[in-house]
Amino acid sequence: MPEKTKEAAFCGEAVIAEFEELTRDAAAVQRETLRRILTDNAGTEYLQGRGLAGRTDAASFRACVPLSTHADVEPYIARIADGGTSAVLTAKPITSISLSSGTTQGKRKYLPFNQELVKSTMQIYRTSYAFRNRAFPVEDGKALQFIYGSRQFTTKGGMTATTATTNVYRSEEFMPTMRAIQSQVCSPDAVIFGPDFAQSLYCHLLCGLLYADEVRIVSATFAHSVVLAFQTFERVWEELCADIRAGALSLTRVTAPAVRKAVSALLAAPNPALADEVARRCAALSNWYGVIPALFPNAKYVHGIMTGSMEHYVKKLRHYAGGLPLVAAEYGASEGWVGANVEPETPPESVTFTVLPNIGYFEFIPLKAGDGAAASDTCYAEAEPVGLTEVTVGEHYEVVMTTFAGLYRYRLGDVVKVAGFYNSTPKLKFVCRRNLMLTINIDKNSEHDLQLAVDSAAKILAAEKLEVVDYSSHADMSCNPGHYVIFWELNADATDDVLQSCCDELDRAFTDPGYVGSRNAGAIGPLELRVLQRGTFQKVLRHYLSLGAPVSQFKSPRCVGRSNSGVLQILSGNVVKVIFSAAYD
Repeated sequence: MPEKTKEAAFCGEAVIAEFEELTRDAAAVQRETLRRILTDNAGTEYLQGRGLAGRTDAASFRACVPLSTHADVEPYIARIADGGTSAVLTAKPITSISLSSGTTQGKRKYLPFNQELVKSTMQIYRTSYAFRNRAFPVEDGKALQFIYGSRQFTTKGGMTATTATTNVYRSEEFMPTMRAIQSQVCSPDAVIFGPDFAQSLYCHLLCGLLYADEVRIVSATFAHSVVLAFQTFERVWEELCADIRAGALSLTRVTAPAVRKAVSALLAAPNPALADEVARRCAALSNWYGVIPALFPNAKYVHGIMTGSMEHYVKKLRHYAGGLPLVAAEYGASEGWVGANVEPETPPESVTFTVLPNIGYFEFIPLKAGDGAAASDTCYAEAEPVGLTEVTVGEHYEVVMTTFAGLYRYRLGDVVKVAGFYNSTPKLKFVCRRNLMLTINIDKNSEHDLQLAVDSAAKILAAEKLEVVDYSSHADMSCNPGHYVIFWELNADATDDVLQSCCDELDRAFTDPGYVGSRNAGAIGPLELRVLQRGTFQKVLRHYLSLGAPVSQFKSPRCVGRSNSGVLQILSGNVVKVIFSAAYD
């Protein structure tokens, strides 16, 4: 069969050799990539009238085509979604609409998706896997992947709209590629595309246990999904054992007919020996440390996105993984891919992503923090964009991408730091999102600044054997002066004295000069720590699921604005304790 031929043809060393060739002269590859994009799409409405007149060089492109944001391209995408048949953004058809998660701004963005994005996705999967497999060789086996398709709907123009990940999962190339790179999923398609997240998660765990000795990789799109899976396992492992022992799927846990049929076929017959073995392994664990290698003794590593807002979950993931390596996944967004992790042995906290110079045309806006500002400060002075190979090691930039799917000089909104070069292409360290910030007046604190503050205060909790399960924030302008509100969900109750110390440390940990000066002058009020009822962030997750977002794309919103009223209402409605900082008294 052709599919088998494709799978057998995969060779990691050949993929690495191709990557070496691509990155040897990244500038030349970038020139050719831009030429292809502009030549293919010269007749599109977006590019016509820009004055390019057939030119495809970088200087002409930058002079004629302005930088853009989603607001600039939204009307064009809306026309495509509404059934526009002309070449609006791309000459090749936009095959479906991708939806962003909506966790950043509380509103889901429409983005173009086409076959070119499928190709770049498979390329980056193969590249990352080739380097991973060199470091952590995997022979025949399966991947326990906690992945979930999302609900889809049809736009006014008859186009399918769903998440970028679901568009990839539904592509013809996805399953053959997963098999080729030894990442064949344990769960049937009916589980991945099941109608209810909780049922699919339960079945992912069950399927993983049924194939326990064959599992080589444990993964999810985001680290949060793996943590959530094993937090769930702590609660339901006895029910899973009962299902395995009886050879029958729980009537209460799984009710969707298609899911029941697919998983029941795998259960087939009672297996009391496996049920007893799972129970024995669980009983031997201390506080669930190392549960992943205990259940899946042949697993080589845990894989998923672990940077940005996911970094908070790395500590808990490391607890579940025991001694198994944590390997950070590729760097990309709903808009498109940027780079691969070609140094998989690097810890997630230090990981960098090497840009693939042929999957898009990249520019970088140099960002200079003001005097005395932190490196991650969001209030930057901007310079003119530079090309992929013109960046400087140690400097911060905002990523700008031009893609084969119809985005031109699109500001991604991500701040990255150039950590070095792989051959002639840069290695990027993700720093933060630019548009996620806490600000009252002249203060500017980014998602990264918030994470550092939470990490600093969490050290006080650690001394009491407590931890922050999840967190968010809000700039409260309802009173004068305004002040920062930090929402914390803890794993257990803390004393008032401990919480007061944490609250004071949070306030002190924001070192932005604008914040410190405003606090000293009384222009910003004392920081407020609101401790949440346990399970609150599960309610936030369910809120996003109700809006059609899949759990595989879920990111806890770190800064909640007033426009994101649904989440703000959930957080504010589940507060069990309030503490105000005395750090500046």
